[in-house]
Amino acid sequence: MLNVDFLFTFVGMKMDTKVYSAPLQGFTEVAWRNAHCRVFGGVEAYYTPFVRLEKGEVRNKDRREVSATQNQVANLVPQLIASEPEEMEQLVRFLLAEGYRTMDVNMGCPFPLLTKRCKGSGILPYPDKVSGLLAVMEHFPEVQFSVKMRLGWEDFREWESLLPLLNQSCVQQVTLHPRIGKQQYKGTVDLENFSAFYEQCTLPLVYNGDLGSVDSILQLILQFPRLKGVMLGRGLLADPSLAQAVQTGKVLETGKLYHKVFEMHELIFDQYSRNIEGGEAQLLQKMKTMWEYLLPDMDKKARKAIVKSTRLDKYLDAVALALR
Repeated sequence: MLNVDFLFTFVGMKMDTKVYSAPLQGFTEVAWRNAHCRVFGGVEAYYTPFVRLEKGEVRNKDRREVSATQNQVANLVPQLIASEPEEMEQLVRFLLAEGYRTMDVNMGCPFPLLTKRCKGSGILPYPDKVSGLLAVMEHFPEVQFSVKMRLGWEDFREWESLLPLLNQSCVQQVTLHPRIGKQQYKGTVDLENFSAFYEQCTLPLVYNGDLGSVDSILQLILQFPRLKGVMLGRGLLADPSLAQAVQTGKVLETGKLYHKVFEMHELIFDQYSRNIEGGEAQLLQKMKTMWEYLLPDMDKKARKAIVKSTRLDKYLDAVALALR
């Protein structure tokens, strides 16, 4: 592993690379985004978990997620997921009515419930379906579209038939996670196919996948200097200071990090307390969700006290003891 200070010095002017916050269902919701932006920052744009149709209508949960009255981040990009042109057009019109002029199209979600309906990475084996969604984009010249995708659904080279379509489209940016959908988040990323994609892609390209430290991000930038940016998902959930550290060159020491995580936790708790219905049990369950990724190197005894809490007051005591 290379020395982080050396990498910052060596990368130098390349550090204009943008850092984006990835959309993760159940994690990077409005409460997390608002709190992260206020306490840590360092993020160029926050992407919402995908908006989709359910029984022909936009879900109420998704409406709240993209509502301007709820969101306090400066640059929010809503993501939508669709498999049919009519479906996508309805979602684009909804987001336009909400005031958005930048939107991301999900072609990467690996979860079977959606992929079996040709949504997310399930659309990647079907160039005709991808072409149908790209054609819808032409109907909305006022919108800047981007696409977040994987290398394929079940074949690491499915991208080869899709990239020419993207290069010729009105898409303004591509984010590539170099796994296939069937892997979900298992196994390793395929940098060989990412490199081939990188060489052939004429659009601004963002890398996403398995970036959990400053040095891993800087080494990636050195390897692929034409990248427009990196998108952080699980790495940013684990260490909320990661984007800020990449942008500033200053890695927080553990005590300072924990203090700021506690501040962020308080903001998230406050927003969920006001918005979640169903009492303390539901609120407790929602707060505990973030610990699936957050601060994996924390003292095991302190983490156990947090995740095994069965009462809200005990949970809050355990969090305060661990972080303050």
